[in-house]
Amino acid sequence: EGYSDGVVEGHSDGVDAPVGHRRSGREVQWPDPLWVFGYGSLVWKVDFDIEDKVACCIRGFKRRFYQYSMDHRGTAESPGRVVTLMEGNADDVVWGMAYKIPQKKVNEVMDHLDYREKGGYSSHMIDAIVENENGSESTLPCLAYVGTADNPQFTGERSLEEIAQVIATSVGPSGPNIDYLLHLAEALRVIAPTHEDPHITQLEKLVLTLVEKKEDDTTATPSS
Repeated sequence: EGYSDGVVEGHSDGVDAPVGHRRSGREVQWPDPLWVFGYGSLVWKVDFDIEDKVACCIRGFKRRFYQYSMDHRGTAESPGRVVTLMEGNADDVVWGMAYKIPQKKVNEVMDHLDYREKGGYSSHMIDAIVENENGSESTLPCLAYVGTADNPQFTGERSLEEIAQVIATSVGPSGPNIDYLLHLAEALRVIAPTHEDPHITQLEKLVLTLVEKKEDDTTATPSS
């Protein structure tokens, strides 16, 4: 979500299609109701009609800043970084938000999301887990935007230090890359306060340290 969101294999149900080509030559029957799972900018930036929302998680996945952003948080000459989904092990959990799309608005919202989540992504149905107030769990089938394994914007595994350097300096049409990271980190603390995402929190600390150092260096530089 840089709206860009991930790399996932084998979690689909027949509505899968490359973003922007979903209706090419065929009519898609969306689930009713349709819930959309957000784990990147969709956690904190909802610019479409919704009927309901709920915090939830998906298991067996990892959220990583392994996706170039050339159209939102960076440029083709200097790509930013946004999150993607990768398959993990049984202990890996990704928290996010699920949004129920009004049935009369499904096509309109999905067209909007197709554009927003452009750049090597396809739509997949994934089972999200909702923790109920009584301590029980329920399953919520959700559509998620994920990247394909041959996605040219997938960076592959990179070090936190390298990613932090990019995020601290990149800017795109949607604003500074650092804003994307900080908004996501804060939103996750709100919706899942007892479920830390180490990849996000470690990157947040690294990026803030880089920004602070740059500010200190600027202050220490004598004016000419």
